[in-house]
Amino acid sequence: MKCMSISFCLVPLAAVCALLIPSQQAAAGTKVSVGASVAPVQQVSVDQIDHRSWDALLKRYVDQNGNVNYQAWKQSAADQQALDTYLSHLSAANPNAQASSAAKLSFWINAYNAVTIKGILREYPTSSIRNHTAKLIGYNIWDDLLLTVGGKPYSLNQMEHEVLRKMGEPRIHFAIVCASISCPRLLNEAYTADRLDEQLSTNSRNFFSNQRNFRFDAQRQQFQLSAILEWFGEDFGANQASQLQRIAPYLPQGPAQQLASQGRGSVSFLEYDWGLNDQATTRTARR
Repeated sequence: MKCMSISFCLVPLAAVCALLIPSQQAAAGTKVSVGASVAPVQQVSVDQIDHRSWDALLKRYVDQNGNVNYQAWKQSAADQQALDTYLSHLSAANPNAQASSAAKLSFWINAYNAVTIKGILREYPTSSIRNHTAKLIGYNIWDDLLLTVGGKPYSLNQMEHEVLRKMGEPRIHFAIVCASISCPRLLNEAYTADRLDEQLSTNSRNFFSNQRNFRFDAQRQQFQLSAILEWFGEDFGANQASQLQRIAPYLPQGPAQQLASQGRGSVSFLEYDWGLNDQATTRTARR
């Protein structure tokens, strides 16, 4: 439609955006804080953080395939409060205090997953986390949902890119879960320092046992890998050969594992399914 006059065309940008953007996202980048503010004298080492309450919630609401009963969790005021209490407990950690690397990794993996669950429960019912990741205007769950830890706010993106990825353990990509079908399985138990290597290895093998994440054509010597390996390939090695060698121990035994251990074969990437890992809608189990 042509403008009849200049004066009719000078509509404020904010007014245009208000028409185009759902009202709940009208506030650009509204920050949502979870956890608690804990005085420095009350903060403790990550080694002293207890994940048993998170473990109990996971066992109650997450099945063996990593799908979550969001509906039941949303309906339980007590267990929503239990999640909030756990997040506040995480806030008592001082990330700079001396602690074992396994305790630090376990802490941040659990923190990432717990905050993601909190973010989905805030929005539920929803069909995808991508419904809540506005790029320009509005709330973005990955940037605007902030967990206070040791007096500092951390977004999900900060936890992943500024903390976890810098720890040099690429198997985190098979442990942190973005509430989506193509994500790794959400373990129905908390990660703990004493079992971390076993848990990471188990979930890595589970990840590559799923055809959504891994396929192999022996005749063509062709790997089809999850898009996670495309997005974060550098965490597994400087080139394709080294990346294949890094994931080889977790691939199904046989020709695929043998070829990958030699750093050989062509690679392409699978389409990512951002559908919610919701027991109410997900019927195809992760194997």
